[in-house]
Amino acid sequence: MTANPQLLMMTLSLHDDTLSHRLNELHNRLLETVPAVDRIACALYDEKDDILKTFINSTRSGVALTAYEYKLSDSLTLSSLAASGEFRVLDDIAQALQSDTAHSAWLREQGYRSSFTVPFYDGGSLAGFVFFDSIQAAAFSPQVQRDLVLYTNLISMAIANELSAVRSILAATRVARELTEVRDFETGSHLERMARYSRVIARAVAPRYGHNDEFVECVYLFSSLHDIGKIGIPDKVLLKPGRLDPAERAIMETHVDKGVQIIDRIVGSGAQQRLPDSVILRNIVHCHHEYLDGSGYPRQLRQDAIPLEARIVTVADIFDALTAIRPYKPVWSPTNALAELDRMVLAGKLDADCVQALHDHLDQVMAIHERYADTDAVS
Repeated sequence: MTANPQLLMMTLSLHDDTLSHRLNELHNRLLETVPAVDRIACALYDEKDDILKTFINSTRSGVALTAYEYKLSDSLTLSSLAASGEFRVLDDIAQALQSDTAHSAWLREQGYRSSFTVPFYDGGSLAGFVFFDSIQAAAFSPQVQRDLVLYTNLISMAIANELSAVRSILAATRVARELTEVRDFETGSHLERMARYSRVIARAVAPRYGHNDEFVECVYLFSSLHDIGKIGIPDKVLLKPGRLDPAERAIMETHVDKGVQIIDRIVGSGAQQRLPDSVILRNIVHCHHEYLDGSGYPRQLRQDAIPLEARIVTVADIFDALTAIRPYKPVWSPTNALAELDRMVLAGKLDADCVQALHDHLDQVMAIHERYADTDAVS
């Protein structure tokens, strides 16, 4: 039976919450016509780092592959698919995939016997791949392939729409910064590092808290907006080179509530919100200055009352603030910065799991620190 495009589009539009939920609903529809598809997975492509990273999946047989990334250039086959826009059919995975990559080994371990891989694009650039896997051999006939290309188009449209909404938010906040001539030290390099440190931490801690790769990607995308409320802080406070006095500190701390107001105006709030995952964005903006012991601001939240995404960004922000060039302090080495984070954990301020994630993935942290270093020293 051929897939019904109108019914599929209705499935994607009616369940307007997370992409993961929508993919599961779409998989349910797909099983009515192609019951052999045991897994659908989408990987996103990060062109800056040439990385394919797991994003959303619907897995009915086996254990889902999560928190996995791989350099596209290390795969000649996927690189070729990305360049050509063609599809790949594997009728016998065990025979076709002899490589020892984690992904190939995982496919074999889960008992998948055939697969169908389709690249998808956004604005002419590679956005990622959709993988369909089956525990049956040779499950992807030409007719099935035609149906799955339709499903891939719908999946890629849903992902593109969501990422487009995120990009619109980022663009709107950048314009706001430029119009108000915000000139603090949140450089592009800082925001790049912040996002990537946050992603390293989120990938490490997400499984412990039952979160998936979509959560990780949202933290990665939204972390750079944590201090957007500084747009509303007067330059005489924002750019003051020395310590702030109590009155100035009180003004500076209002940037959190100002940030929430800005986000609510851009994405809406409550039933009117225009971005399903905007709760993660709002939590990051509203809670990234809260400490576990209640000594943070603006609401003096404690422990689990602080959302995980905010605890992640808090650790990433402090680590970067310590190790980055600033006119009012010396640059800390990553080792000394981690020691300070450990001290703050012992003092009951920071999430121990989030700090431990930086220790456990220090090689990734150092690679980010070096690749996205500030280019202009501040004298």
